[in-house]
Amino acid sequence: MGLGLAPLTEEQTIEHVLDALDRGDGGWLCPVNLDVLRQTVEDPALNRLVAQADLAVADGMPLVWASRLQGQPLPARVAGSTLVRTLSERAAARDRSVYLLGGNQGVAAEAAVRLRTDYPGLRIAGHRCPPFGFERDAREREAIAGDLRRTNPDIVFVGLGFPKQDKLIVDLRSVLPGAWFVSCGISFSFVTGEIQRAPVLVQRLGLEWVSRMIQEPRRLGRRYLVDGLPFAARLALSSLRLRSR
Repeated sequence: MGLGLAPLTEEQTIEHVLDALDRGDGGWLCPVNLDVLRQTVEDPALNRLVAQADLAVADGMPLVWASRLQGQPLPARVAGSTLVRTLSERAAARDRSVYLLGGNQGVAAEAAVRLRTDYPGLRIAGHRCPPFGFERDAREREAIAGDLRRTNPDIVFVGLGFPKQDKLIVDLRSVLPGAWFVSCGISFSFVTGEIQRAPVLVQRLGLEWVSRMIQEPRRLGRRYLVDGLPFAARLALSSLRLRSR
C-alpha cells in the first residue's frame, strides 16, 4: 500500500543497528503497525514521513499476513515494544548506551531503572518525559536537543506515539547523527508494568490489540474497531490483488 518494509527478523534488525553503530553510522528504525500503515495510506504527508526512516519493519501480524497474501512474505513481526528490551539487552553486551525519551510523566525514569536491573551493565545515558504540548514549545524542544547533545547516547528510544515521536526524530537526527533513534510508542509503560502486555501466544495470534483495548477501551476502542478492522480487510484485499497480477 505504498510503504516499503524491510524483510528482517528481530535478530537481524538488532544486528543491523549495532553493526551500523560500530561503523559510526546513525539512523532511524521505525516499526510500522496496522494503525501507522493506515495513517500513511490516508495522509500522503505521513507516508513521506515514514519513508525517511532508514529501516521500517513490520510491527504487527496483520502486516506479516498481508505480505504472505501478496506473495512477498516478511519473515517475522519486529515489535517496537519488544525491541526496547531485546535491543537494550544487546546494547549492554556491546557497551552501548541508551536514552529513553517519552512516556507519561515519570514512566521513562522508572523504565530506565527496570532495564538497568534486568540487563546489568546497561548504560542509561538519560531519560526525559516531555510535557504535553512540547511540540509547540521551542524552549522545550531545544531542552530535549540540549540534553541529547550533553549525554550523547548511542540509541534513543522515543515513545510519544505516531506521528509525534517520528516528527521529533526527524528534527533530532541532526543533533546526534551517529545515534540510532527507535520509534517505540507505549513501550515504556510495558516495561514498567503500567500497562500489561499480552502473553506471547496472544501476540503470535495477532490478538494483542484485544488485550490493549480491554485495558484502555475509551482511548483505543475507535482505533481498533472503527478504523482498524475495516482497514485490515482492505489491506488483505489489496494484497490479494497484487498477488494475482
